[in-house]
Amino acid sequence: MGKAGYIGAQPSRIATAESYPGAWNAQEQYFERKADTWAKRQFLIEYLVIAGGGGGGSGGGGAGGYRTNRAGQLSGGGASAEPSLLVFPDINYTVTVGAGGTAGTSTSNGTNGGNSVFHTITSLGGGFGAYANFTPAGTGGSGGGGGCGGGNNLGGAGTAGQGYRGGNNNGTLPAVGGGGAGGAAIDNSGASTGGVGVSSNITGSAVMRGGGGGAGGYSAGYSPTAGGSGGGGSGGSLSTIGMPGSANTGGGGGGGYYSPGQGGDGGSGVVILRFPSTFTISNPGGGLTYTTSAVGGDTIVTFTAGTGSIQFA
Repeated sequence: MGKAGYIGAQPSRIATAESYPGAWNAQEQYFERKADTWAKRQFLIEYLVIAGGGGGGSGGGGAGGYRTNRAGQLSGGGASAEPSLLVFPDINYTVTVGAGGTAGTSTSNGTNGGNSVFHTITSLGGGFGAYANFTPAGTGGSGGGGGCGGGNNLGGAGTAGQGYRGGNNNGTLPAVGGGGAGGAAIDNSGASTGGVGVSSNITGSAVMRGGGGGAGGYSAGYSPTAGGSGGGGSGGSLSTIGMPGSANTGGGGGGGYYSPGQGGDGGSGVVILRFPSTFTISNPGGGLTYTTSAVGGDTIVTFTAGTGSIQFA
């Protein structure tokens, strides 16, 4: 059985390792380090993990799931920041940035956004916006918006701690918006905007992300609507298609005009990590696109595409 107990500088009250069996003497430390079994120095890390937004149909796409553990900040769905997270040097941690979902048309649904991952944290892709009568919208991090037509067109459900539901269309002709990380879309409103996103200052500046897609227009009397603040795409009109969600915000795609209709693709997600600048980061096998910056005594790493493993040192 290996040593246990105190690791580090020996307190002055301990005269020798023999008088305090949990302490490591110099020889033991030497051989542990030589064998690369010496305990690594763990540290706390902050994260913001946002999945890809859902593609718009005639209803707006839902925002990608939104999770963070930065103190004083909100996760999606009105949840508080998640618990502190410890990581270790020289261990592989998975990072995946979810792609935005594809747009639907006046005759077909689009797709949900892709999940984003850091270590044990997974944010779910936003739900697709429904295209027309009696077709439920997609569930996801935030749910997609109900489609156009006179039927009972339900919005998709969001996920607790990640985002809100899409709007329900219970008989009005125009479609409704997709849910956002910070708020649900409005029901039965004669076309509604996407739900709002959530602001984070993890990079040192406050940025809104995770807005739901706006609804597409239906006829001359029902104009398309804006996407939710935080990257949601606006809805399309007779002469324009729905706008895509903004890249690296997890914004939902805007809905398309009823017929012919084409929604917008969902915006891609993002993974942002913040940790003490005494540590460095690498992507040994490649596959990830990222940038680094410094704020005070911290390093900020922003992953904008790809999947792969990272290590700290």
